[in-house]
Amino acid sequence: MKKVKISAVSYLNTKPFIYGLEHSGFVNEIELSLDMPSLCASKLIEDKVDVGLVPVAVIPKIQGAEIISNYCIGARGPVRTVVLVSEVPLEDVDTIILDYQSRTSVMLARVLARFFWKKEVKWLKGEPGYHIRDIKGKTAGVVIGDRVFEIDGHYPHVYDLSQEWANYTGLDFVFACWTANKPLPEEFKKALNEALAVGIDNMPDVIQEIAPQYPDYNLAEYYSRDISYPLDESKRKGLELFWNYAEKLES
Repeated sequence: MKKVKISAVSYLNTKPFIYGLEHSGFVNEIELSLDMPSLCASKLIEDKVDVGLVPVAVIPKIQGAEIISNYCIGARGPVRTVVLVSEVPLEDVDTIILDYQSRTSVMLARVLARFFWKKEVKWLKGEPGYHIRDIKGKTAGVVIGDRVFEIDGHYPHVYDLSQEWANYTGLDFVFACWTANKPLPEEFKKALNEALAVGIDNMPDVIQEIAPQYPDYNLAEYYSRDISYPLDESKRKGLELFWNYAEKLES
């Protein structure tokens, strides 16, 4: 049988999934590539892969899309690695630079600005290095993933976008889901879920394996407090609401 092609994300929040895929042996049954979120989405849209851990903002745009796992990248309250940072308070911001790596974070910032912050701003697309170089004065920036650690303590005003969502909606937020662009056998979906669970259920081992790469960060706190992996009812409700707001924004 031809191997299923899977694109996953290479961020810290995905390490437990990668651990599970590798240590369960499931990685030998698939063709795995690690990409930034926007490329992961593009590969799935262009049918270069069969499954992707894709930003939820693009799922409605994928023909034949089906969420095939009970796990996701989600948060109950603060997520820590999806933030708006600035030198001035939010009310004084007039321009926001958007991260080029994830469409969901971009859409979340726009949804918050329009429907909850009630704020009109100029939107700019970030270029590599913008998170250190271009955020100044009344220009804020959305920063995601491991690059948030690079700017820790650099900016006086930090707004966690997942916490902002929770403040206004009372719901959890989903950033990315395991999504297929074509029908796949039920036994494959079951095997994928079981492989992912190996990582989620063995977090101390995951942390021990990756700790040398993140010597200055409390990984146990990050994985237990900031990231929530089960795609449960609260997250599904939050996801549906986010899609509704995104559709209004684009209509």
